[in-house]
Amino acid sequence: MGKAQTQASKKAMLFARGFIIIIGGFITAYGLEAVLIPNSVSDGGVTGLSIVGSQWTGLPLGLLIGILNIPFIYLGYKQIGKSFAVLSILGIASLAVSTSLMHHVPTIIEIEGDTLLVTVVGGIIIGFGMGLALRNGGALDGIDMLAVLLSRKLPFGTSDLILFLNLFVFIVVSTVFGLRGALMSGIAYFIASKVIHVIEEGLSSTKAVYIITEHADEMMQQIREHLGRGCTLQHVEGGYSKQQFKQIKSIITRLEESKMKEIIQDVDPNAFVTVYEVSEVRGGNFG
Repeated sequence: MGKAQTQASKKAMLFARGFIIIIGGFITAYGLEAVLIPNSVSDGGVTGLSIVGSQWTGLPLGLLIGILNIPFIYLGYKQIGKSFAVLSILGIASLAVSTSLMHHVPTIIEIEGDTLLVTVVGGIIIGFGMGLALRNGGALDGIDMLAVLLSRKLPFGTSDLILFLNLFVFIVVSTVFGLRGALMSGIAYFIASKVIHVIEEGLSSTKAVYIITEHADEMMQQIREHLGRGCTLQHVEGGYSKQQFKQIKSIITRLEESKMKEIIQDVDPNAFVTVYEVSEVRGGNFG
């Protein structure tokens, strides 16, 4: 019975994730068709190439999005797994169908010289939609998968390769929308990438704080009293001096970071502090 319930729970969760990814594709399509494309602004990645191809050939944007993403879906299946590939198919199909359905949707912002408003609003909308998809285990664009694969074969980081690949995309975009349109597309893509990060990580994303101090007990007490956070304690040794120290580790949210700095400054201004971004936190409360 327990196993059956677990299987049912997994299926329900997968269904919920798939539904949210479909919504993400719908939102992204709306940002493209109601804001960016009518104002001669494109997106990056495979979607940007699809927009250019649609302008060149007259083929439906949704059809090109589906076709051009096929090799990247296969790449995602080979490199990441079946679940990711299935959810990405769902998201890309949602984006492709939605762009076709919304092709004649009224434009909500006319450019009329206000290029900044177009890029900001369009970038926020498509970033929100893509972020929903990525947060739930799928993708609406395949260029990131290509960057991951190339980074394993070339001496460049994934982010550098994503930037390089999108520079190529925006050069292609300039042949249809001109240099101004390509620059606006780049700004919209940059805004979308920042929104995607916020949606994936959350406004209150977690951070790990490491504090090496001579006042460990007082520091942990203040952290517990003022932030309600537990701590773990490690004994560390200076690599050169061989002096013994105590290192405190605590997990906080981004919103609590300034208060943590105040506590450290009050207890031990000479403490050695390092702060790291944490992608995910699970489990109980230690300390």
